[in-house]
Amino acid sequence: MRVIGVRFRTAGKVYFFDPLKFQIKRGDHVIVETARGVEYGTVVSAPRDVDDDKVVQPLKPVLRIANERDDKQEADNKIKEKEAFKICLEKIQKHGLEMKLIDAEYTFDNNKVLFYFTADGRIDFRELVKDLASVFKTRIELRQIGVRDETKILGGIGICGRPLCCHTHLSEFVPVSIKMAKEQNLSLNPTKISGVCGRLMCCLKHEEETYEELNRRLPNTGDYVTTDDGFKGEVCAVNVLRQLVKVIVDVNDEKEIREYRAEQLKFKRKHKNKKMDVDDKELKELEKLERKEKQEGKSKLDDN
Repeated sequence: MRVIGVRFRTAGKVYFFDPLKFQIKRGDHVIVETARGVEYGTVVSAPRDVDDDKVVQPLKPVLRIANERDDKQEADNKIKEKEAFKICLEKIQKHGLEMKLIDAEYTFDNNKVLFYFTADGRIDFRELVKDLASVFKTRIELRQIGVRDETKILGGIGICGRPLCCHTHLSEFVPVSIKMAKEQNLSLNPTKISGVCGRLMCCLKHEEETYEELNRRLPNTGDYVTTDDGFKGEVCAVNVLRQLVKVIVDVNDEKEIREYRAEQLKFKRKHKNKKMDVDDKELKELEKLERKEKQEGKSKLDDN
């Protein structure tokens, strides 16, 4: 099936549409019909063929390539969103609601205004919606999002010094676990493996498969190995990326630490979980983060 990939927000989920006979290329803006109505999107993948089972049916067609009028309307909407944000913020304060407003968004056809917010628990915002509807004279939707989605919208700089993955290229959140940090021999201090959002860092997932493959070729610290020069000893340190292993061996009745490449060793790897060098308080914090990961689930920003 011939499709193009379209995004509706920075680093948002990519949706497939039928390009029909339009000459569409990557970077073009298009007008399409979605579950939210008519929307203005950016083409992130040029027309290509994909398997039918990868497409959610029915595949909706592109209505048109965006023209100057469409571009101007989208630009005007961005200006109106800033004003809508200010008004909604004032109304929240007026009603005394314990909620943090994150973003305001107009649908392209102005049929609806969406307000994204975070809050601890449920919020009764019925009166707020009525108040907003009387101001904007259109449909109002208030959507509660998680802290990951909040960070995705607002952006920021990670501890690596680079813009946040979720704000720049990560279109969907993937489950992240403590096991990934253990696999990569990272510090299990919650403050060191948590992102700006306060959840486990998304980048723990980036190199997980590489570390799993590299670790499969190595013994664990504490394992006993046989070296290719005839010694037997205990592993005291492992360098995963360099595939080097330090072994304590007996040489002339004296213990000596020697370094070997992984392929120079014979061993029976114990399939066990890596020991968690972490105190009870940190362990509870890590388990709490992992529970929140599972509760929040996938991103709620996109509903096209």
